[in-house]
Amino acid sequence: MNVPSLTKFFLGRQPILDIRQEIVGYELLFRSTEKNFSEFESQDQASMSVISSAMANFGFRNVLGDKDGFINVTHDVLFSDMVEVLPPKQTILELLESVALTGAVKERCSELKAKNFRIALDDHIYSPDHHDLYSFVDIVKIDLLETDPAILHEAVAALRQFPLTLLAERIETQEQFQDCLELGFELFQGYFFERPVVLKRKGLEPSKMAMLRLLGHLKSETDFGKIEEVFRDHPELSYNLLKLVNSVHLGLREKIKSLRHAIMLLGLGKLRRWVQLAIFASADSRGVDNPLLEMAAVRGRLMEYLVMERYQLPRGSEQVEAAFMLGILSLVDVLFETSVEGVVRELQLNDEISAALVNREGKLGALLALAETLEQTNFGEVTNLTETCGIPIATLLTAQLDAFNWRTSISEDKEPPQ
Repeated sequence: MNVPSLTKFFLGRQPILDIRQEIVGYELLFRSTEKNFSEFESQDQASMSVISSAMANFGFRNVLGDKDGFINVTHDVLFSDMVEVLPPKQTILELLESVALTGAVKERCSELKAKNFRIALDDHIYSPDHHDLYSFVDIVKIDLLETDPAILHEAVAALRQFPLTLLAERIETQEQFQDCLELGFELFQGYFFERPVVLKRKGLEPSKMAMLRLLGHLKSETDFGKIEEVFRDHPELSYNLLKLVNSVHLGLREKIKSLRHAIMLLGLGKLRRWVQLAIFASADSRGVDNPLLEMAAVRGRLMEYLVMERYQLPRGSEQVEAAFMLGILSLVDVLFETSVEGVVRELQLNDEISAALVNREGKLGALLALAETLEQTNFGEVTNLTETCGIPIATLLTAQLDAFNWRTSISEDKEPPQ
């Protein structure tokens, strides 16, 4: 089997969440930039492209950090030597529904299990004929939209007799998530976490308002006194600031003397970046494994990079900083269950950023739409938006990998690169 050219591939990452709605892995999806969606010559070629690109073009660690990678495999890829180049402890091999679960396939899965790979059955329909496979397979994925609700409960009950983990695919609402949780599913895939059950049009709690006010001061690079005043008025923020300074491995050789000292040690640039991310991390107990924080961080860094490249601007310039902040703030309404308009008013954002955030208007709005569409793995529309934005495909792919690298540095508690 020939390995296809690896020159240009879109990369899609669909998050896999646990019962706490924390990210535990990603399903990796690669598509040729020359063809929209999955128009490969064969499923074998698509599967080989994923493996080759993951290892050679992108790098598993760069894309996944310490999370698991779910890789779709066909029958021929399952039996190929190439599948064994993947890092076994971080790889979950998803047998596509097109793979007939023959005796030879089950034996091959057993061999790969002995080499520390984990096996998942994609879009699976329960059958008593596969009890021997269920006894050692790790994950069974059930597509909610393709499974008859009348047999879902019975299938789940039958599968729960085995030492495997059930994953519900294509969950789009919190209600679906709750139903699957009660049925016994332990892993979940879909963008349900972007949609709160009720969007509460209310004011933010004091600590959240303070965080947004602090971001407003940092945006205008006001004096240290006003920034320090926000911390003084809100002890919980001061505590978080001190934890931040002591956790990002800045090579400190002295103890922190005061809030002002802590602010000076970080510097306004780093403090601004971390406040933007802390707005998300502080909203619930998931911290860096919050999928909304993941999306916001990647959006911000991606947009920053694209503005730098598109307009030949240095990092730290006003337009570059605006792009990063726009990416971060583009999910704050979902996280805080408030309105985008309320966020715009609280931060007193300028007209360009406001129009981009509220209506996806202007150059920044188009870049935000591009970032969102790339997340949704709508690669056909991505191609259209790159032309609208004047962004070469190669630049977009480089920006995406840079954003993943930067996000990984945050989750691993390192100082993020500048």
